[in-house]
Parts: sequence; C-alpha cells; structure tokens
Amino acid sequence: MAVQAAEKDGVNVEDDHLNNSLGNSGLISPDKEDLSCLLTVPFCGRIRGGMRPGKKIIVMGIVDLEPESFDMSLTCSRDLEKEEPPPYDVALKLTARFSDRQFLRSARVSGNWVGEEASTSYFPFIPDQPFRIEIHCEHQRFRIFVDGHQLFDFYHKVKSLPSIDTVRIQGDLHITKLG
Repeated sequence: MAVQAAEKDGVNVEDDHLNNSLGNSGLISPDKEDLSCLLTVPFCGRIRGGMRPGKKIIVMGIVDLEPESFDMSLTCSRDLEKEEPPPYDVALKLTARFSDRQFLRSARVSGNWVGEEASTSYFPFIPDQPFRIEIHCEHQRFRIFVDGHQLFDFYHKVKSLPSIDTVRIQGDLHITKLG
C-alpha cells in the first residue's frame, strides 16, 4: 500500500490510486478529463500531528454528474474507523446536499451531535464540475473556503485540536488532490 505525505505534516494518503502530484506545493485546478489518478471514495486518511492553528486541509475534486450529497469530516481517533455507529468525535462535518442546495456544517462531541448550521445563501457546487475546498484552522474556529471564496466560519466544538487526526470523505464526488 502506498503512503505519501501531502505536505510536511499534512494528510497521509493511504490508497493504491495516488495522485502523483500530491507532493507539489503548487495546487492547480483539477482537469475533468484526467480521471486516471483519483483517490478512492469513501476515503479515510490521517492528519499527521493533528490539527493546529495555521494548518489547512485542501480537497480538490469533481462533483458526480447526478449527485445527491457528499460530506467531508475532520474526526478524532482514527483507530476506531471500523465501528458503527462511530464513537469518535467529529470536529467538523461539511455536507453538501444537492436536493435543497444546502452546504451544512455540524460537529459531534461525546457522542452527541451539535446543532447543524446552514446559514449560507450561496451553494458553490455544480454537478460534473471541479471544486476546491480549503479548511483553515485558527485558534477559535475553522474558516471554510470554496473555490477561493470564504463561505463561513465554524467555531471549535472539539477543543483539543491535536486530537483531530483524520479526514473522511464520502458521497457523490471524485477526489483529484488532497493536501
């Protein structure tokens, strides 16, 4: 199994379908025609050293042709990924729902989901089109950008940032780059 670090202390990608450009610092927009080196979805990868202020996660991909939804989560306790229902804390869960054009965010702390937030008038995802999501970690919050536009802030519910050690992605999308 191949293992590469997307950046010095970033996301370790553990998958047989690695994008060879993960080590490059200059991220470019994904090419819809080059689908040969996509990461497998559902995806689970380790954040080396956990989160901390100043660190960011970048996910680039392409939305499926007829999507229903997809979600991306930053979670704690990577070793528990096989159990259902998941006992781990979810520091940030981003969900794109295409039926009502909502981009939702929530968190799970000590087994309880925190109220879902949905207040954004702009839905940035288009079927069969590329996107770039950036999650910037700051002292008090995550800042979420899509295609260079800041959409919202999400204040930390999980206070121990280094314990946020896993990225999980699932749903109706293809991942082309992760860093």
